[in-house]
Amino acid sequence: MKIGLFTDTYFPQVSGVATSIKTLRDELIRHGHQVYIFTTTDPAAPASEPEKGIYRFKSIPFVSFTDRRIAVTGWLKVLRVAKQLQLDVVHNQTEFSLGLMGKMVARELGIPCLHTYHTMYQDYLHYIANGRVLRPKDVARLARLYLRNMDGVIAPSERVLDTLLGYGVSAPIRIIPTGVDLSRYQQRDSKVEQLKRRAELGFSQDTPVLLSLSRLAFEKNIQALIAALPDILTTVPDAQLLIVGDGPARSTLERQSRELGLTDHITFIGQIDNDEVYHYYQLANVFVSASDSESQGLTYDEALASDLPLVVMKSDYTAELIDDVAIGQVFQQRSELVKGVVKYLTSQPATEDQVKRQVKLHEISAAVFEQRVVEFYQECAERAAQKTAPFHRRLPFMRSR
Repeated sequence: MKIGLFTDTYFPQVSGVATSIKTLRDELIRHGHQVYIFTTTDPAAPASEPEKGIYRFKSIPFVSFTDRRIAVTGWLKVLRVAKQLQLDVVHNQTEFSLGLMGKMVARELGIPCLHTYHTMYQDYLHYIANGRVLRPKDVARLARLYLRNMDGVIAPSERVLDTLLGYGVSAPIRIIPTGVDLSRYQQRDSKVEQLKRRAELGFSQDTPVLLSLSRLAFEKNIQALIAALPDILTTVPDAQLLIVGDGPARSTLERQSRELGLTDHITFIGQIDNDEVYHYYQLANVFVSASDSESQGLTYDEALASDLPLVVMKSDYTAELIDDVAIGQVFQQRSELVKGVVKYLTSQPATEDQVKRQVKLHEISAAVFEQRVVEFYQECAERAAQKTAPFHRRLPFMRSR
């Protein structure tokens, strides 16, 4: 099968969306499919790399969100490349420029068009004129308009499904959680390497480390983790909070750390390469997040794959993922956050916990993710073919796998 993934964000940009797309791309290729990325130019990336299946189109920074980009030209080039590649399916990952081009390509080629709805835009309206231009009702109207006539929509979580249904989206929707390449996060550094990395950060072998890994944006609510740290230190006085990532909230978070007198217990290391992330999961003792804006929680899955217990904000997604203390705990109040962190920093996991974690890991694996996506491709293609039969050509991937 020849699949076109259309996205406004891709590596080297760091985001959950980019990670999700790369995971799907790699797993599809592993199963013998041909996958092509249609995305934006980026100052930190080379131009189009056809030999790697990556095509980039001229773009500019997105308004008020300058580390993300939006294509400004290239429709005819996109269509020409798609025709040359003889795509079988278009799978959009954005509602903006490349997503609109993907819809037009699918229409021109007469092939199925699917979409993954990654972002809960109502949580990000403050990035556009401080929320004075768009309102939640506008998001609902625009999403409903964009998804009209889509052959299929993938919702990464129950929360996304409920949101889209609330918007009145009529296209077929399937919940398919984004998978994780387990092999990447289960590769282990040697003890010597782990100790060296800890020492570089000023940690000893026994230092209890809380890991926060995300874009440093205000909606990630990292300020709540910092505010709770003094209470954690009351019971675990040598605990350290390691904050990995960068973003617009960093200076505010650093100021909060200074004002609370916590600079000796908090380390900001900035943005790191995606291929280096697994090292930081390994050196930590517990993963923490107070974000209430997650639609798919990829870092939660990565932490689980790295054998880290999770203490995260309660949501529809986390309530489904974290269904046993062997995996982690959810919280709503600061006291619950503190209690959960202290529990995992001061106790050893039981033997049976590992069995429970392995069951959950299978559910979030990249292999299961790819299988579910391909099955949905087939379902949408068959439905589209029935609408246009007998004129619609039978696509090669409609044969059983």
